Order: sequence, then C-alpha cells, then structure tokens
Amino acid sequence: MTRDNVADLLFQLSDRDRAVLESLRELRLMTTALLRRLHFIHHTEEAEEDGAKKHATEAAAAIAAMRVLGRLERRGLVARLTRRIGGVRAGSSGIVWQLGATGERLLRVIHGDPKRKRYLEPSRGFIDHTLAVAEIAVRLRELERGGVVELLALEAEPAAWRSFIAPHGARSWLKPDLFAITASGEFEDHWFIEVDRGTEHPSTVVRKAQVYERYAASGSHQAEHGLFPAVAWVVPSDDRKKALQAAFAAERRLTPERHQVVTEAEFNTLVVGDAVAQSSEIKAD
Repeated sequence: MTRDNVADLLFQLSDRDRAVLESLRELRLMTTALLRRLHFIHHTEEAEEDGAKKHATEAAAAIAAMRVLGRLERRGLVARLTRRIGGVRAGSSGIVWQLGATGERLLRVIHGDPKRKRYLEPSRGFIDHTLAVAEIAVRLRELERGGVVELLALEAEPAAWRSFIAPHGARSWLKPDLFAITASGEFEDHWFIEVDRGTEHPSTVVRKAQVYERYAASGSHQAEHGLFPAVAWVVPSDDRKKALQAAFAAERRLTPERHQVVTEAEFNTLVVGDAVAQSSEIKAD
C-alpha cells in the first residue's frame, strides 16, 4: 500500500471509522457490543469525543454500529471471526471483530509497524482472554468519559510489556495485559492489570506474580515514574478470588499490598474507591 493509496483511503474514512480501526489495532479483538460502547454512544452518556457519536436510543446506536462495521467489512478494513460470543442468541452484539487485511496494512503504514500480521482464526481460549482484557480497557475509558477518573495512560499488549535486567544478569520481560494510569483530584494511580480467566493453576499465577516482584526489585519502573504500580488481578468469580488470595498469602516472597485480587464486578470500585489513593504509593523495597 503506497502513501497515495493511504491518503486516498483516509480521505474516505470518517473520524469514527478511524477510531474503530485504532481500537481494533490496540485491543486486537472486540465484539460489536464493545465497539458500540466506545464509539456509538447512547444519548444518556457523556458528550461525543474521540470519534464517538451520540445516538437517540440504544437500539439506534446498535444499528449504526452494524451499519458502519458492515461498510468497513466490505472494504476489507475489518473482519469478523467465525465464532461469536453468546451464540446465535446474542445477535450482532456477539460478533467478534478484528482488523481486516486492508485495515491492517493501512494502520501499519500510518504507524510504521514493520511486522505483517498473519490472519488465522484464534483459539477459543485466546478469544475469551483477549475479549476479557478489552472489556476492562473499555470500562476504563467509560470511567473517564463519565468524569469519574482521568485516564492519563492506557497500554495494551505489547505496548504494556516491560523489559528489565533480572538478578542473574539476563534480560527478562514482564508482560501484563494492561498498564494504566488513572487520576482523581491530586492523586495519580498506576496499575498493572492481569485478567485471569481461572484456567491456570494458582501456582502458575504465583509464578507470574513473582515476575512483578523481580521487576520491582530491578528499580526500572521507579526510576522513570518514582513509584511502582499496584498489580490488579481481575478474576471471574469469588471462588477464584479466594483461591488466588490464599496462594499469594502463602508465598512469602510476595509483597502483599502490591497484589490486589478483585472480581470483574469489583474492578470499577477498585479503580475509583478510596483505598486506591494509597495503592500508587507502593515503593520498591
């Protein structure tokens, strides 16, 4: 795709079209429902911004979302997966979207990305996890839109990944699902977010938590930001929450206040709750 082709195509796309494509580039997979919540806003929500437009009713927003996605699909800018969330009963809301080949090439030229994506149907586990991460990212943007918090930064994989020198001298990687900075009043809170689907043994999750401890011990993040983020482990149920809390408590090498386990239903409260004001004050040992 030449720059002339890019310019011609961009001229034909609206701000909302571009915003939809950028969201899929950032979060990889999104359902129609998630894209609607970001870019096709029901009128009871806050003012339009970042390519989002308000609609008189939720039904009107849903119709507009499918109309736009259908147009982008016909041009190869987005593509739907074979599997949909919730089955046939979910209707268009459960369709899972990713960038199409043309959309991927367009954004690769715009952003200067060197690597070309291979288009294969992802596994069910990958789809479920990626959509769960997208749900949390959308919630953070909705909290910002509602004026509850200010979202100063939001990074998904691989932008959220951090490299550091481990104690043995080799380069290691921390690979959170999301990194976010939220602000409320004078307080600024930094977050690493891990979306857990309950598919791994708690001991495996503990090993992931130990990577955070090694990253904290390296001092890399503190040198740049002056603090180390809280690590939010978002789980699907109360039973899973209890299991991870017990596993973390049994591991003496973990810093207890650094790791906060919450259910999906509790995530928003964690971000905006009074206790959060203290979480960003965690320093490296």
